[in-house]
Amino acid sequence: MAVDDNGATRGIHTTDGADGTSWEPDWDDEYAPVVKAAGRQIKLWREGAGLTQQELGDAIGYSLGMVSAVERAKRLPHPDFLGKADEVVGASGKLAAMKKDVEEARYPKKVRDLARLEADAVELGAYGSHNIHGLLQTEEYARALFNMRRPAYSKDDLERHVAARMARQRIFERTPTPTLGFVLDEATLRRPLGGRMVLRRQLEHLLDIGQLRHVEVQVMPLDREDHAGMGGQLQVLKLKDGTAVAYSEAQLITHLVSDPKEVQVLELRYGIIRAQALSPRESSAFIEKLLGEIT
Repeated sequence: MAVDDNGATRGIHTTDGADGTSWEPDWDDEYAPVVKAAGRQIKLWREGAGLTQQELGDAIGYSLGMVSAVERAKRLPHPDFLGKADEVVGASGKLAAMKKDVEEARYPKKVRDLARLEADAVELGAYGSHNIHGLLQTEEYARALFNMRRPAYSKDDLERHVAARMARQRIFERTPTPTLGFVLDEATLRRPLGGRMVLRRQLEHLLDIGQLRHVEVQVMPLDREDHAGMGGQLQVLKLKDGTAVAYSEAQLITHLVSDPKEVQVLELRYGIIRAQALSPRESSAFIEKLLGEIT
């Protein structure tokens, strides 16, 4: 988080694009001690059981290199790794108990920060201009999107980002339920990322999500002569404490803004975008029509 010359607070988060600013795992934050502690405990329990790294790996179905990397905090242990290792070394649930913290550490820090904001929101409004918004994506659509990232993600990093995106969607199940609104540019509904069947299932998912009482999905048609969202995608969140934050995304970075004057500008733009878009009912009919065109 940084403060600019006007006093506006800005941060950098990866939101709904497939790009990130780093090629390396970003565990060197509040979760670094968790990763290191997990590796240390696995090593202590393994040695206490009189097992070599090779023997532990053979017993739980992981390679010597993976066991070594986990113990040195170079790789995060999968929950399955922790569960099996717990049984083999006789840790009586002490290693398995770390599953939740380690699972959260798998997610990129930028995504965890964003998820915390979304978890604190009572109202969220978002406009997406180049792909379906992350909170609305199916798993296969998200995987296809991250798979297009250049430079390419490793297989592990790709799965880590997909898991993080799916975890953010718990916002739909929160109690009390937040009010969620999405405006999607027509281009995002026609672009067959991952293939036509992936797009078809994504559109079907949008129709299902749009039926939720606390969710509104709108479409911004391509034939609009006035369009307040030409500056790119944006999101506005109203938080439980009455404050609001907003952010807009560009290549590689997203600027998180908390300065009230700048938030007000993005709120204004989003309000105009909603007014220019099709109504939720018209949007559902529009998406159904697009579905009929996909064979």
